[in-house]
Amino acid sequence: MKKILIANRGEIAVRVVRACRDLGIPSAVVFSDADRASLHVLEADEAVRVGPAPALESYLNIDAVIQAARDVGADAVHPGYGFLAENWRFARRCEEEGLMFIGPTSAALELVADKIRSRETMLAQNVPIIPGMLSSGADMDEYRSKASEMGYPVLVKASAGGGGKGMQVVREESALEAAIEASSRVAASAFGDDTVYIEKLIERPRHVEFQVLADTHGNCVHLFERECSIQRRHQKIVEESPSPALNPELRATMGDTAVRAAKACGYTNAGTVEFLLDEDGSFYFLEVNARIQVEHPVTEMVTGVNLVRQQILIASGEKLEFGQDDLSQTGHAIECRIY
Repeated sequence: MKKILIANRGEIAVRVVRACRDLGIPSAVVFSDADRASLHVLEADEAVRVGPAPALESYLNIDAVIQAARDVGADAVHPGYGFLAENWRFARRCEEEGLMFIGPTSAALELVADKIRSRETMLAQNVPIIPGMLSSGADMDEYRSKASEMGYPVLVKASAGGGGKGMQVVREESALEAAIEASSRVAASAFGDDTVYIEKLIERPRHVEFQVLADTHGNCVHLFERECSIQRRHQKIVEESPSPALNPELRATMGDTAVRAAKACGYTNAGTVEFLLDEDGSFYFLEVNARIQVEHPVTEMVTGVNLVRQQILIASGEKLEFGQDDLSQTGHAIECRIY
């Protein structure tokens, strides 16, 4: 790589700038009018204005970000997290423009962004999924039939959703129609896709996610788990590793399943496979977060692996520097988010 454009701001942009510096790769960042004097602008080798303060007119403006890459002579783009990081259209545009997208392929991004398609893919690979629909309902009668079949309470979810947006808990049939209509409206507004489906509600689950790294040569490993059950409005507040809920056997089983899930999606680069862990020890695939996570330092601190460095090396075509047996957890790390 000759130069990396970092299509983000704040903490993650600074994190990528420092990884670039460690690897001897020049870095450039983008900024809006609101962030002209931000730390990431000061730390990078170059900075390019991409628009006014509103994110839709700057950090989410694909044309402006691509033009910024051209202007600085970058041959790779690191999307960070948030903004365009999981936008498969942006990844495809980078591919079409001859820019390395430091993340999964656009095809893998498109697959994991669709929760219904992801569930179908996991089921085909014998990855346990939460009981529920494998497609959107054709009409309200189908939703009623499926909900009755799996038993209340159920959870209405947006197929293209994330961050808890559009999720509705339904505990009785009389509330189902209103919940589906409300979820569909939110999904259309937030994601441009009103498709919703129903899953069985797992009561009082733990939320446990596994960090994975996959190179372009078929190698894939997990870097153990992060416990992130303490949440508010489906947003994580506390993340830690190791999880107090896992024993070595369950950790190994869930880790192997995470690797299998990543391979099933044709996934490359860094990502997170999320599971719900039931009180009886059963676990179910939830989704794939197709980017570096906000909580990635938790994993770095207990494994000693620099995940952002690995992202850049993988995108450069390098093989993973280690196998599964080379990895271990040492110590305990906790990250707390302030809302």
